[in-house]
Amino acid sequence: MDKNRDSGNHRNNAMYYNQMLRENRTVSSDRKQRVVLVSFSSQKVYASDYVFAVEGYEGIFYTLYFFTIPYITGAIFLFLFIAKADYENFMLLDTSAFFIVWMIGYEIIATLLLIAIFISFLRYDKKPKKRY
Repeated sequence: MDKNRDSGNHRNNAMYYNQMLRENRTVSSDRKQRVVLVSFSSQKVYASDYVFAVEGYEGIFYTLYFFTIPYITGAIFLFLFIAKADYENFMLLDTSAFFIVWMIGYEIIATLLLIAIFISFLRYDKKPKKRY
């Protein structure tokens, strides 16, 4: 009978010892700093970091930028590539069609922005973010 009792007690002691080991592992792992990799798409992007706008008047500035920058870009594209940088040829073009010139500039700017985003994605370094 003592033999049966010892084997059962040995089994209980082993279970208790394993439980103590598990608790120590979880306590020590909680003390360690957890490192989380931040992905490229989880970044916060603020337009005020890239574009000048007076505080409180951001809406007005962004609206002006939305209409003027693509139009100017489209007019420059038409002057340089379509009219071949000749003012007389440029004046023959119908640049009074605001929407068409704006669309040309919009497509150019959108393409440049996509290329810039792709390049910044390639250069992005996955910086670990520490959590305690």
